[in-house]
Amino acid sequence: MHLRDLRGRRVAVWGTGREGVAAAEAIAPVGPARLIAIQDAPTFLASSWDGHLADIAPLRVGEAAREALRETDVVVRSPAIAQVHPWLVEFRARGGVVTGGTALWMAAHADRTIGVTGSKGKSTTSSLVHHLLTAAGRPNTLGGNIGIAALSLPESTEYVLELSAYQCADLDDSPRVVALTSLHPEHLDWAGSERAYYDAKLNIALHGPETVVVNGTDAHLMAELRARAGDLPLVAAGRPDGFHVADGWVTRAGERLFPRETLPLVGRHNESNLCVALAALEAAGVDCVAARDELAAALAGFEPLPHRLSPIPDPSGLTFVDDSISTIPQSTIHAIEAYADRPLTVIVGGQDRGVDYAPLRDFLAESAVTATLIGVPDSGQRILDTVKDLPGITALTADDMLGAIRLGREVTPAGGVVLLSPAAPSYDHYDNFEHRSRVFREAIEATRS
Repeated sequence: MHLRDLRGRRVAVWGTGREGVAAAEAIAPVGPARLIAIQDAPTFLASSWDGHLADIAPLRVGEAAREALRETDVVVRSPAIAQVHPWLVEFRARGGVVTGGTALWMAAHADRTIGVTGSKGKSTTSSLVHHLLTAAGRPNTLGGNIGIAALSLPESTEYVLELSAYQCADLDDSPRVVALTSLHPEHLDWAGSERAYYDAKLNIALHGPETVVVNGTDAHLMAELRARAGDLPLVAAGRPDGFHVADGWVTRAGERLFPRETLPLVGRHNESNLCVALAALEAAGVDCVAARDELAAALAGFEPLPHRLSPIPDPSGLTFVDDSISTIPQSTIHAIEAYADRPLTVIVGGQDRGVDYAPLRDFLAESAVTATLIGVPDSGQRILDTVKDLPGITALTADDMLGAIRLGREVTPAGGVVLLSPAAPSYDHYDNFEHRSRVFREAIEATRS
């Protein structure tokens, strides 16, 4: 569906955050028969809906919003509006059309877009693609789930979009190059089931992409993708016949490109992210072998994303690590793996969405990691109950972040690491993962001697 297809139709923009603002601003000029904004309940992400916004799309809230949906043809939803929201279920049952701002934008820009998604790794990988594409002499704009909403993006010759499952779900057009980093259960409260989440996430690859780059080391991802479309134009990264890391070198098949240490990011998962990024560049027409020097120079200056394994030195000799963006056990597994060679304390827990923590237990058991885990509300105790009987694991609890940092300082030996990698969302106790990160850093400051 294109923006122009909304001309003469009754349209409701659902959500008043940055995506809702971008949608209202983009839809109003095409001439819908009626354009309104709706919100079922207040949210901390809401924008002030007055002045120009109120003029072009009057706001309906609560029951008035639900009634307005009865006289609406198309809902343009913000990403967080759940697939299983009762209002959306009712609307679809009446024959209403549901789309999103990213889908409306993609209809006109798919042929110039590299779209990156995955249950983990999508932010780092999309940032790497943007950074390396620029180094290869290809100007491009980065946006989507990271930074600028799609409908607010400036005109560009090429785009790199990080896309969440929320945004992938409504796509009718695939980006020219799709890059898939990983697949694990997440956002089950939004999707309704593990299967529905996979359907939403992998929808990005099912509408005519030129190339689908996939992390070839993720067997689950490969299987789920092939179950939905067996004839996709797949390129598997991380395997010996493509981009992979071997003997300390980033390699294209048998051709060494540059040392692994050129990438200033820790962990094997970041090696996989880099290989996916390089394969996406190649799919977009960059000769990565010929451009190896330019790419290596760019990688050396690549800065880690905020809140993703960001080290914070401390006068005590401990290293605190901010991985607040971790919301699933798999990302915490990778964080622990990156620091398992040092004395390690890990702060876990957050909003409890019923995620299965068996994969974390399996990893700790198989790798024989020695670590202290400090559980914080709400899911911290459940995580500890899953792993506390394992040899080498010490399980402790704290009431809040300040208590967890104090405890971490007490139990972590000199030269060790205190890692915030919650394996859970931040909501209920914090506005978002940035807020959780800020509280983590404030607690570090507050507990310094």
